[in-house]
Amino acid sequence: MSCYTPIDIPASGEKTFVDYSRWKLTYTEDGGHIWKYLKTDEEIQSLPQTVLDKYWLGLPLNLPALPPAKDALSAARNGLHFLKHLQAEDGHWPGSYAGPMFLLPGLVIGSYVTRMTFQEEERLEIIRYLLNRAHAEDGGWGIHIEGPSTAFGTALNYVVLRILGVSADHPALVKARGTLHRLGGATHVPQWGSFWLSILNVYDWEGNNPIPPELWVLPEWLPFHPSRWWTHCRMVYIPMCYLYGIRWSMPENDLILALREELYTQNYYSIDWPAQRNTVAEIDLYVPHSTLLNVANLALGAYENCVHPAIRRKALDICYKQVIYEDENTGYQDLAPVNMMMNCIVRYAEDGPDSQAYKKHMKARADAMWVCEDGMFMGGTNGSQLWDIVFIAQALVESGLGAEEENRECLSKALQWLDQCQIKENPKFMKEGHRHPTRGAWPFSTRTQGYTVSDCTGEGLKAVIYIQEHVPGMPKLVSERRLCDAVDIMLGMQNADGGFASYEVIRGPGWLELLNPAEVFGDIMIEHSYPECTTSVITALSIFTKHYPHYRVADIEHVTKRAVEFLHNAQKPEGGWYGSWGICFTYATQFALESLSLVGEIYTTSKSARRACDFLVSKQRADGGWGESWESCEKIAWVEHKDSQVVQTAWATMALIYGRYPHPEPIERAVRLVMSRQNPDGSWPQEALEGIFNKTVTIAYPLFKSSFSIWMLGKAHQYLAELQAEKANGY
Repeated sequence: MSCYTPIDIPASGEKTFVDYSRWKLTYTEDGGHIWKYLKTDEEIQSLPQTVLDKYWLGLPLNLPALPPAKDALSAARNGLHFLKHLQAEDGHWPGSYAGPMFLLPGLVIGSYVTRMTFQEEERLEIIRYLLNRAHAEDGGWGIHIEGPSTAFGTALNYVVLRILGVSADHPALVKARGTLHRLGGATHVPQWGSFWLSILNVYDWEGNNPIPPELWVLPEWLPFHPSRWWTHCRMVYIPMCYLYGIRWSMPENDLILALREELYTQNYYSIDWPAQRNTVAEIDLYVPHSTLLNVANLALGAYENCVHPAIRRKALDICYKQVIYEDENTGYQDLAPVNMMMNCIVRYAEDGPDSQAYKKHMKARADAMWVCEDGMFMGGTNGSQLWDIVFIAQALVESGLGAEEENRECLSKALQWLDQCQIKENPKFMKEGHRHPTRGAWPFSTRTQGYTVSDCTGEGLKAVIYIQEHVPGMPKLVSERRLCDAVDIMLGMQNADGGFASYEVIRGPGWLELLNPAEVFGDIMIEHSYPECTTSVITALSIFTKHYPHYRVADIEHVTKRAVEFLHNAQKPEGGWYGSWGICFTYATQFALESLSLVGEIYTTSKSARRACDFLVSKQRADGGWGESWESCEKIAWVEHKDSQVVQTAWATMALIYGRYPHPEPIERAVRLVMSRQNPDGSWPQEALEGIFNKTVTIAYPLFKSSFSIWMLGKAHQYLAELQAEKANGY
């Protein structure tokens, strides 16, 4: 396999390693993204690059400067003029989903051990991406691109470069190896790191705390049965259990023997592997082991010494079937790239390289691989297609720009994409795969990936109603029955506390978080009620009821009342809400004030809304902007970013507008800040990453800087005019 042979690489990844004019983004029927490298001049002529391709590749666009914006609305119009260049022919807006630095290792290690290959251009640009993402000071890699170097990120990405043929003597690897050794070497990686290194056969399985597949043999009524875990946790640990259960590792080769020498601070064969099970570098450790987890690990370790072969085989069969259910339910996209590559290894081990499952997995890898100006990486999922289009659509409608004649085609195409993206049936293996119903839901990315997400369904419903009901002449592509299906899904997702989780209702008790084995992620064992998911449902149900007032009236009223009560209870003493999917208090507070406004709670009528607005105003900076660090999510307390951020400024300003904050000055200052950052072609430059998950991992939503800026500027133009009129009339 030539993609894994030694290769000479420049010391720096500053310049591209391949001809970027040959990259072309293509789409599947449902909006999947596949980057293709065009090998011939004929292909280039038949598939010429567009502004969309060049933008994401970081190539010059050479777009003309737009007329300077005279006010907020004209700035929003300029922003939309640019954003329309990035809309795909099928109506959605493709975008990258970068940030985490533990995804590429799964892709490359998983491909290497299953003998899947990469194109030479892919190999070169993966290498270049890692060179560009290495920390300038110490040469290591973190758990995400904005975090410090960790043993987890450094060990795994070092291995990636070595697998792809980079010499151990390359300056970048010499520097990274020094950092890894200062962090304690690969014995100090957290559980997910030791798992991947064990698969590669450069870390002994005995160094892992037990992950027995027999957990799936236990009765489902037990509160800690895996079917009760959070979806992402469950789907990752199913293949982990299988592969741990058979101690699957790649056969030794020269590279593996070399890595055993390079990754550790002592002789590999002298390491006391069982003693490493709880060894984690201080910089990596976010969730220390609880006493309960330590006791459980001791008990499971004792069990591993006396496993009955028949029980183990039964347990492995159950895990293998769960892998199949997940593959088949998602068109082999799987929930996310982590479990996709783990499932791929399971299918390779069980079915072999000639199987259809293996071939489908090999094809599915491409959907999560993305090329950017820094190289090629593995995205957090197969994209954020639905999540991006719903906010762009709402921005166009609420700003009033969608009704302008030159923008109607853009919005019509968006509606067509939203129509095809709604999931119209339940999963094939819903009961067997422990899946939540999906009929009527909108997913995070594409309908093929096919997972119900509460806030995606809420925002999808809202976007469709906005386009179909608020923009004259738009077709009713999504029928009333299908809108009701979306309502049914949301009404069935409310938790006992009145809030809404992400993929399904909470299934397990809160104390299961004491068994979190991952060490680097927080709140992963069970679903939790999230303010931003709850607010999206409140908003969607409120808007639905205005247009369809006779459907399940009592149910909607009851669910909304309980959801609002949850939101009040979730508000922090300072006045904001903690955001688990965006950064952080700014993000969640915007959604909260939008939903509260729809149930009549604004600055003048609600203590909750007033506290939230005052909280945000207290955080506004001298330049008129807001800037919140990702560390707010980690520390669960407001942490200032060193710079004001356009996206967070848009969020905070929209929150004030939704809350009908009566004083114009903070909004006017924010508008000036966002307008000042706009480029002559209508775009905004990328700033800090906008998203977060599991409290510790940032992730990018690069279209937010356009969608939310346009949205805020359009709404601010309207709202400031209203405030001025009220003042003129003596209110």
